[in-house]
Amino acid sequence: MAFKPLHDRVLVKRVQSDEKTKGGLIIPDSAKEKPAEGEVIAVGEGARKDSGELIAPAVKAGDRVLFGKWSGTEVTLEGEELLIMKESDIMGIIS
Repeated sequence: MAFKPLHDRVLVKRVQSDEKTKGGLIIPDSAKEKPAEGEVIAVGEGARKDSGELIAPAVKAGDRVLFGKWSGTEVTLEGEELLIMKESDIMGIIS
């Protein structure tokens, strides 16, 4: 992909949610919530301190992350729906 986020921004692709509940009921598309889990596609070089020193990002491309429900800005790049968010909007890395 020919897109590189700037500063402490992260490009994330949402991970599709389950089609069924644990009890086996099928969830229709109209009732599904947007997942708050995704895969990091690209990461900026990091934020800068007041002194100009670079703060390296804690996430890297390929990490599976959890983020807030209303985090990020939705964008479409090369036909794919993605999110651009600040690294601080990411709650954690799923291992």
